[in-house]
Amino acid sequence: MAPAVRGLKSLVWQKLKSSVFDDCRKEEEWKIILLDDYTTKLLSLCCKMTDLLAEGITVVENVYKNREPVPHMKAIYFITPTKKSVDGLIDDFITKSSSRYKAAYVYFTDFCPDNLFNKIKSSCAKSIRRCKEINISFFPYESQVFTLNVPDAFYRCYSPTLEKTKDKDAVMQVMAEQIVTLCATLDENPGVRYKSGPSDKASKLAQLVEKSLENYYKTDEKSQIKAKTHSQLIIIDRGFDPVSTVLHELTFQAMAYDLLPIENDTYKYKTEGPAGKEREAILEEDDELWVKIRHKHIADVIEEIPKLLKEVSSKRKATEGKLSISALAQLMKKMPHYRKEISRQVVHLNLAEDCMSKFKSNIERLCKTEQDLALGTDAEGQKVKDSMRVLLPVLLNKSHESYDKIRAILLYIFSTNGTTQENLDKLIQNVQIESDSDMIRNWKYLDVPVISSSAAQQHKHQRRDRSSEETYQLSRWTPIIKDVMEDAIENKLDSKDWPYCSQCPPTWNGSGAVSARQKPKASYQDERKSSARLIIFVIGGITYSEMRSAYEVSQVYKSCEVVIGSTHILTPKRLLDEVKSLSKPKDMVCIKDE
Repeated sequence: MAPAVRGLKSLVWQKLKSSVFDDCRKEEEWKIILLDDYTTKLLSLCCKMTDLLAEGITVVENVYKNREPVPHMKAIYFITPTKKSVDGLIDDFITKSSSRYKAAYVYFTDFCPDNLFNKIKSSCAKSIRRCKEINISFFPYESQVFTLNVPDAFYRCYSPTLEKTKDKDAVMQVMAEQIVTLCATLDENPGVRYKSGPSDKASKLAQLVEKSLENYYKTDEKSQIKAKTHSQLIIIDRGFDPVSTVLHELTFQAMAYDLLPIENDTYKYKTEGPAGKEREAILEEDDELWVKIRHKHIADVIEEIPKLLKEVSSKRKATEGKLSISALAQLMKKMPHYRKEISRQVVHLNLAEDCMSKFKSNIERLCKTEQDLALGTDAEGQKVKDSMRVLLPVLLNKSHESYDKIRAILLYIFSTNGTTQENLDKLIQNVQIESDSDMIRNWKYLDVPVISSSAAQQHKHQRRDRSSEETYQLSRWTPIIKDVMEDAIENKLDSKDWPYCSQCPPTWNGSGAVSARQKPKASYQDERKSSARLIIFVIGGITYSEMRSAYEVSQVYKSCEVVIGSTHILTPKRLLDEVKSLSKPKDMVCIKDE
């Protein structure tokens, strides 16, 4: 059986249980929990209402909102150490006689600044039974994926208007501290390394993380200095692999998020055709079928779901054939399970069909061009001699949207390591994308050559030979990050290109991970206990195909779990909008939260 899929989510929930709920537990005593927007999202990612009930929580409230007092009950405040959340807490206990609750147990996600702490002390210290910082300031988005939920980090890290301001340094410091809370939750003190490149962002963040790890492990609760663990943390700049951010991906999850209007992981669909009733489904890891098929190629998904539906209906028919009372009783017991199973399959069948209708109408033709440009070879392995000739049919096709044409132009530019100013102006004019031309020009701020020059020699990562791997013709590209993961585990990363910030102990040489592929299979828990972790962090967003790579590599190298994270998760459209905004002044940029 596949390992339990809860990974990071389960670790965060265990930490919350021991640091918050067990800390203030009294048998048979029910409590209210107050959350702010951040902690509401954090809790919703790693637990359900039934889990909270099991911890003695009867009511969940928003700390910002006006609420009815419940003076006979105690309240847990699980909040971020911000002025707005702290004011919400203070308002509830402003005077003893009008206190909303009997007492408060306060837990901050991370370090509470002195000015806020003193404000609480002077306003309502008598009502507070506990005040603790629990150090979780990241979101466990999936079992092996985390985000920092810093939606404006892309702009703040890459915009030239903030280049020499304190703003950029401030966001780097915040990110470093958030990454340390991830390491602490994983109980890791990893070796920190980064991709050296034209920009100093990765090295700067790596140094800050290393320093924050040192400080954290000097001052953790046990006051013991934690030695470096077997794990590695690698920090990479987003410009490192621009190709994976704009290609059309044909694996299920990446394709769905790229082509369909999925917001907050919620997919809306109609049953029984366009006139049917609108329904909603959340794409989450509690759905085993989603976990099983999300990384598969759409062609495999389209085949698999109808097979599963047939299987379930034949099981039901087999039971219905025997009309004994006990058989009917069995069927009654099984029906709810079948109902749930079938409705999930129907959701994914709808999702797959929606993807395919978009694919057939327009995307199929684009994919061949994109793959040829990305790889520099066609499906037969022949070298592409003239990239412009490959690109032109896409630009001349009136049925392609301008976003798709921009994606194709970018792939052309990436493949030729930049183009001439004259050629770029001509392309922008002919395709009539003047108003969106910054989606192309602004890649220079990510240190990706747009205009070729002798100085713009981008150092290409040495690609692994994947010619023996089975692939679909329209899905030949592999994200570069997958090569990096495999090279890191096999100790093949060049330390000149990937320097360490820390003293490098021999345990990081990766040698154990290679032989681990031949080891007899231990149980998942034992295996993971004795193994190393590889944590990858990308500044400025990760793609769904890069997330998929973390799971694929963990499957092959059983002794190393890969955890990948970023400031946020990208779709190609979202990234192009963010790239476009880089040249705007700060007050004109409207940042969309995750």
